[in-house]
Amino acid sequence: MEMIADILLVAGALGAGFYCFVLARRLKRFNDLEKGVGGAVAVLSAQVDDLNKTLIAARDASNGSTASLHDLTGRAEAVANRLELMMASLHDIPDAADAPQRSEPGKAAPEANPPARATGPMFMRHERTQTGLSQ
Repeated sequence: MEMIADILLVAGALGAGFYCFVLARRLKRFNDLEKGVGGAVAVLSAQVDDLNKTLIAARDASNGSTASLHDLTGRAEAVANRLELMMASLHDIPDAADAPQRSEPGKAAPEANPPARATGPMFMRHERTQTGLSQ
């Protein structure tokens, strides 16, 4: 009886060894860096690293562009304010036709009819009308 138990024990050990051998070969093929899943994981890992580097470069470029755009916007607002002041100060300057004529002593000032000046605004927005539809 002892002999039969030993034979079964040796047979079980040989079967377990063969099973481990087959699993080891399959695992080696599975982790192969050229053809298996290990290769795919290695390629994906390299792509993720490249993507992270590209993302960091894009973030740095956008931060630089944002700072530049902020500076340009500030400068544009300052220039717009200066232009508004200049336009406002132009309203205070008398026109040449309204200014008194200086004449030399002893000469009479020439009488000339100044050209008629429009009193309306310089720029005007006209409303668009749809012709033919609302008649």
